[in-house]
Amino acid sequence: MRAADPPSPRPAIRRAGPATAGGRPPRATTAILVIACTAQFMVILDVSIVNVALPAIRTELHLGTAGQQWIVNAYTLGFAGLLLLGGRAADLVGTRRAFLAGVTAFTLASLVGGLASGGPLLIAARAVQGVGGAVLAPATLTLIMRTFTEPAARTRAMGAWSAVMAAGGAVGGVIGGVLTEYAGWRWVLFVNVPIGAGLLAAALASVPAAASAPAGLRRLDLPGAVTVTAGLTALVHGTIAGETHGWGAPHVWGSFAAGVLLLAAFVAIEARVAHPLVPLAILRRRTLATANLLVLGMGAAAFAMWFLLSLYFQQVLGQSALGAGLSFLPGSLAIVVGAQVSTRLIARTGPRPLIVTGMTISTAGLLWLSRIGDGGTGGGGAGGGGGAYVSAVLVPFFLATLGAGLSLMPVTAAATSGTAPAEAGLASGLVNSSRQIGGALGLAALATVAAHTTAARATGNTAGDLAAGYGRALLIASAFTACAALGALALPGGRRKST
Repeated sequence: MRAADPPSPRPAIRRAGPATAGGRPPRATTAILVIACTAQFMVILDVSIVNVALPAIRTELHLGTAGQQWIVNAYTLGFAGLLLLGGRAADLVGTRRAFLAGVTAFTLASLVGGLASGGPLLIAARAVQGVGGAVLAPATLTLIMRTFTEPAARTRAMGAWSAVMAAGGAVGGVIGGVLTEYAGWRWVLFVNVPIGAGLLAAALASVPAAASAPAGLRRLDLPGAVTVTAGLTALVHGTIAGETHGWGAPHVWGSFAAGVLLLAAFVAIEARVAHPLVPLAILRRRTLATANLLVLGMGAAAFAMWFLLSLYFQQVLGQSALGAGLSFLPGSLAIVVGAQVSTRLIARTGPRPLIVTGMTISTAGLLWLSRIGDGGTGGGGAGGGGGAYVSAVLVPFFLATLGAGLSLMPVTAAATSGTAPAEAGLASGLVNSSRQIGGALGLAALATVAAHTTAARATGNTAGDLAAGYGRALLIASAFTACAALGALALPGGRRKST
């Protein structure tokens, strides 16, 4: 009989230390998360922070209605048109390089915009801001994905990044109001300069350098990026110019024709180039294509609503910039509430019911808001008496933004569901681009509708005429969200499959 082997020594029990990500110490990963979240907050904040400052900018720089729109749209178009290219840049030339380039462009453009003495320079600076944001925003997400490789750590990091992104969009009006009221409108741009400088220093110290892909720059689809951005800009320009020069003017139709031809050239380039910005095959997927169409309508309604209400608060209700910023607080809160609710429910319901419900609620809120042209012209508001604001805006604005918050995350989840891991970034980028493109086109169209309605009414009651124009535009915005609610029914039903 074989003697029993002596018991082997028990391995020493190793106590787990603090969770790390990607083999880096906790302090390093925390620093990278803070850098990524701060940069994303800055980029998203600048989508909305200038809205409340628009009347002050218009007065000082002697801008017209079209100039006001371009201050917003120049940033949006630069951001949307180059967002996919920015995402590819982070993959091909290195995340650190893309991040530093994006922060540098964004910060310098903010400084130039704050110093601008005229509308054209300010609009150009806003466009460069958008380009910088298009490079920076994808780099922040890529930085998180590459730093946090463990599933639990990545989930927590993505949650923080998403929360900061929602907060940036929600509080832009409030921060813009405070800065405009107490420091002047130029500080809605200057505020980015110290933040950008701090991000540059922190990134140089904390973000590790990574080798870029060989010949990475040569694989960027620059012709595709140029044609899609120029085409969208031409369409927006034609929409805005139609109000100024008349819809039958050759200048207007020439702009529309150029836009269509440039977008057709973009499609032709994507079909032939070796490394397309948007592989056309991905657009044949029903769920992805449907989700992007929904986001176009959602973005058109949302961007126009925030723009029009910022003017309504100040030009009709007579609020100060600070009062207008505070008037946006209920909507900011509603977006956060809606986003939290959808995050908790989507695993049980799937995206479709949440999008349908959210867009239905938004439609009801926008329909109600459209009545501001029938009697919401009394003085005051939040910070100025409050009567007209409470009776005409508060509840419907809360509903419109609550519905948007319910829908934002589910529509992104729908767009990215069923995609391969290598295509998840592309699908997400398409959704973000569609939201910005829809916002730019919707803002141009609905602001033009508002201006035309106001001019046609011309009763002599300036506040009433303006309110009528804003009400008509908000009514059309409700049609966009109603179409999104109906279109969401085409999405597949059921819960998301766990991965």
